[in-house]
Amino acid sequence: MQLSVFVRALRIDAEIGINADEYGRRQPLIIDVELSVVAVSCEHIADTINYEVIVARAQQIADAGHVRLIESFAERLARACLEDARVTQARVRVEKPEALAPKAEAAGVEIVLARR
Repeated sequence: MQLSVFVRALRIDAEIGINADEYGRRQPLIIDVELSVVAVSCEHIADTINYEVIVARAQQIADAGHVRLIESFAERLARACLEDARVTQARVRVEKPEALAPKAEAAGVEIVLARR
């Protein structure tokens, strides 16, 4: 059985960006994660991916220190999700709402990584 497990509009504050004024301060990110998961059963939490694990992995990346690009953040999170053997594909979208404010609501990136 193939499941799609997702977390939508997760708000994480991170030190992120390439501009001098982005160092030493945290900015909000809006993160969507969708995982394709192979499951044999859906009766217990151990049969699937716990949403809180996805949130914890995103927070760990944010807490690890300054990230220059949201592309890097997205890739790190997708790779972290693929560490679970049941995950066959990870789609991660990261939006940086303050990047182009007030001209645009957000700027961002979406990455898809799949197990080979």
